[in-house]
Amino acid sequence: MTKKVSLHIKCPKCGESLMDPETLILDYPSIKFNIVTSNDRGTLRLCSIYGCYSHTSDIDLKDGEIVNFICPKCNKHLKSNDECDAPNCNAPMVPLNLKLGGKVFICSRKGCAKHFIAFEDLATEVRKFYDEYGF
Repeated sequence: MTKKVSLHIKCPKCGESLMDPETLILDYPSIKFNIVTSNDRGTLRLCSIYGCYSHTSDIDLKDGEIVNFICPKCNKHLKSNDECDAPNCNAPMVPLNLKLGGKVFICSRKGCAKHFIAFEDLATEVRKFYDEYGF
């Protein structure tokens, strides 16, 4: 059986938790964002399990649409200068801080599966990750 890794995410701008224990996805707290699209505003909750693409939103998101992610605590836009390198994508990547250290980057284009975790101090942060998740 594959072990599920539920990430604990913080805003890279204000450092506040983006976890929403009130709204569960696959029995884990979701990650909450305010979002803006080309013609609407709403709330998006992502599954916190690494590699899971389940989500809920109170607005309709079309495949291929680029979504602007905003921290619900500090109201700052969450995007990096890096672009997604998936074929034919080039949407802005969204950097999010991991509670244990390091960052997870997700693509801002609906339907793009590109994401990755980056660690600054690889040895220390990977050790914390393994200690937390028991691998």
